[in-house]
Amino acid sequence: MSRRPLPTEAPRERAFLVAAPLEGAPTLLGPEDSLEELARLADTAGLTVVGGAVQRLRRPDPKTFLGSGKVREIHDWIEETLADVVIFDDELSPRHQRELEKVFTDDVRVLDRTALILDIFAQHAQSHEGRLQVELAQYEYRLPRLTRAWTHLARQAGGGGGRAGGVGGVGLRGPGETQLEVDRRDIGRRIHHLRDELEKVRQHRQRYRRRRRQGAVATVAMVGYTNAGKSTLLGRLAGTEVVVADQLFATLDPMTRRIELPSGRAALLTDTVGFIQKLPAMLVAAFRATLEEVAEADLLLHVVDISHPQAAAHAQAVRATLEEVGAERIPVVTALNKIDRLTDPRQADSWIDEFDRAVAVSAVTGAGLPALLAAVEHELYQEMVPVDVGLPYEAARLLSLMHEQGRVEKTEHTDSIIHVVGRVPRHLAAEFDPYIRRRRKARSTPAADAS
Repeated sequence: MSRRPLPTEAPRERAFLVAAPLEGAPTLLGPEDSLEELARLADTAGLTVVGGAVQRLRRPDPKTFLGSGKVREIHDWIEETLADVVIFDDELSPRHQRELEKVFTDDVRVLDRTALILDIFAQHAQSHEGRLQVELAQYEYRLPRLTRAWTHLARQAGGGGGRAGGVGGVGLRGPGETQLEVDRRDIGRRIHHLRDELEKVRQHRQRYRRRRRQGAVATVAMVGYTNAGKSTLLGRLAGTEVVVADQLFATLDPMTRRIELPSGRAALLTDTVGFIQKLPAMLVAAFRATLEEVAEADLLLHVVDISHPQAAAHAQAVRATLEEVGAERIPVVTALNKIDRLTDPRQADSWIDEFDRAVAVSAVTGAGLPALLAAVEHELYQEMVPVDVGLPYEAARLLSLMHEQGRVEKTEHTDSIIHVVGRVPRHLAAEFDPYIRRRRKARSTPAADAS
């Protein structure tokens, strides 16, 4: 978990980790596994983990979260390990954070899992949109935690090394108004501005998606637990170079590439932000515009690191997040990735029935990728939707579209419309909705399903 710094590197801060699971609370990972994941997050953030502790709680202490005996024990460990920061695996209330910092020495900071993930996101966001989303989440997290120690917002959000949008500037104060109240008001203004900017981004994405649909190209969104290998798989399928690192949240900004399916048809494949257990709700809200790429995709490609001992729990965390963003009804193809890391790649076969339309693959070696592309194409094009439409002549391009990607069963030209009966791929059905004459019942026959 730790490494010797290079001669040109600044010394890493030392982190002590704490997990305090509540009895009876639902959890995907056990406390030790969750603490190990927290250690990987800390390493990704540039920290050196020097120790950890676990305490199971019936209920959090209203003042210090942990019991007083455990707090004293951690205090001793901090002094022994020379820790600079203590990181809790669950979100702390502002009061818990303040009281714990009083107990520990003055130069030891107390953070929680949410703050750590926000810091990683701030480091990895490269696009303007990504930085806006992270900055919004940071301010919403920090606002209830403002104290007098934050005078003039000494600790800035955004991770950019400068003032975050000039929020900390001093303005005219009203009678009796404290600097803390000024800072709170300025943060409120900045949050409002960021939400407005992200709404513009969201509207731009919606316009882009509408134009993309008019081009009749199917869209596939890659989802998966962080570090499942999505970026590597995207690069393999698209035949392009992408940023790949063995870190949690190594890539944050969505990336879209065109891929070719076995029949020669094309699809757009988008790599989205990785999911994780206990993903902060404010991040889900801030990344609404990005996650709509998932919610409005024609198909989801769920990438699972089948070599990970917690693969089943990771997949469950992904499914829970998909429900949260309204994407649980979208068809799914599962890529059981990293079979090259298994002692015997055939071990993955025992997992295939546990997932939706699963294919065992290795993004590194390319094993299984032809079968994966075939599964993606089958889901996109073999399940046809029956349509009975009256197309005005100015919409005749839809008839060509049906000939190219669907099945035309009947065509009748009149003076005003083209009456067309046939079947189209699911992802094109919305294009025909304005011209529906009557709904036809789906027929499930091999002939009807052939494209």
